[in-house]
Amino acid sequence: MRKRIGDLVMTTMLLAQDFPPMGGGIARMHSELARRFPRGELIVSTPADPDAPEADGPLDAVIDRLPISARRTKSLPGLLLWARRAASLARQHRIRYVHCGNIKPAGYPARWVFERCSVPYGIYFHGGDLLSEQHKIRQSAFKRRTARVIFGGAAVLMANSAWTRDLALTVLGELGLDGQGQRLRVVHLGTDPDRFRPGVETAALRERAEIPNGARRWLVTVARIEDYKGFDTVIQALPAIVAQQPDVGYVIAGRGPDRSRLEKLSHKLGVSDRVRFVGAIPDRDLPALYNLGSVYVGASRRGGQIDVEGFGISLVEASACGLPVVASASGGIPDAVREGETGFLVPAEDPAALANTVCRVLADRELAAKLGRNGRRAVETYFNWDRVVRDLRAIESEVVG
Repeated sequence: MRKRIGDLVMTTMLLAQDFPPMGGGIARMHSELARRFPRGELIVSTPADPDAPEADGPLDAVIDRLPISARRTKSLPGLLLWARRAASLARQHRIRYVHCGNIKPAGYPARWVFERCSVPYGIYFHGGDLLSEQHKIRQSAFKRRTARVIFGGAAVLMANSAWTRDLALTVLGELGLDGQGQRLRVVHLGTDPDRFRPGVETAALRERAEIPNGARRWLVTVARIEDYKGFDTVIQALPAIVAQQPDVGYVIAGRGPDRSRLEKLSHKLGVSDRVRFVGAIPDRDLPALYNLGSVYVGASRRGGQIDVEGFGISLVEASACGLPVVASASGGIPDAVREGETGFLVPAEDPAALANTVCRVLADRELAAKLGRNGRRAVETYFNWDRVVRDLRAIESEVVG
């Protein structure tokens, strides 16, 4: 059953275009906020979804579902409906702060609530959203004006990495808001160290995903199968890796439009028997997937106009499970991987450098174990959702204090 709002006193409202059962890192972040805010202190305003009751049930926050889908919130009637609903919730529940989960479309109702209810708002930047906005403001005077209104009205701006922060400073400059960079804060993302941990049983997942349970060691990547995620760089590195470490294979977990090209590439390079496409793995099975790996590989690169890894939640999930990480020094990834401590960074789109570094980790069990232990400790002490919530609530207190 959907939770009733009743007479609960809310202090914060989250405007979330991305929210479970929708997948992806942004939706996961929002669900963790809804799970970890103190009971009675957060209300989430988010689009309707047929599977919403199952997703909303376990959460402590009150989830107020709009009567329209996520797609319709991007239309003018949908935006007006969302804005008016958000303002009504703000008045009814004495909201003191609005957390805007992405720039658009959530930025429109956030600005509406600010103008009509004098409730301050903060915007969280993820990386790709800023690149998209930058492209739009360069192409459209109208988009530039709306972005200036939304960015300029925010009491605080938050970024998931130093790279995203620097991009935000550039976009603010292009909008003529150069002097407002002091509002920027970096709030790194995290994961759940209780769920993502070493020692999770992998046999059931191996059987379902048809992953052999033998002497083979596995490189693992969890991501949507798109060009900018760099799966091709890993596949190109595999022949050199196998030449030094003959027992190695590569597990790709995810769905996406680039799979056919990658399958052809693996056949061309003679490593198709070592590359396993296991499809999208349910969230409940992700800890087991990481646990069957020997090294986690994240080879993302900049792609197109808006594709980038702003942080990389899968990198810290892997660290939480005790995996050493080898990743590309692209976008916000260097904030998620502590060089030489939890893993190693290599140049993007450099199969030779990737192969050399992966082989170094695979050949030195003591080094791999040390990186895994350090990664686990980094998650327990910093890269976790409880710390993220503490940071966001501290920022909120600064704004409303």
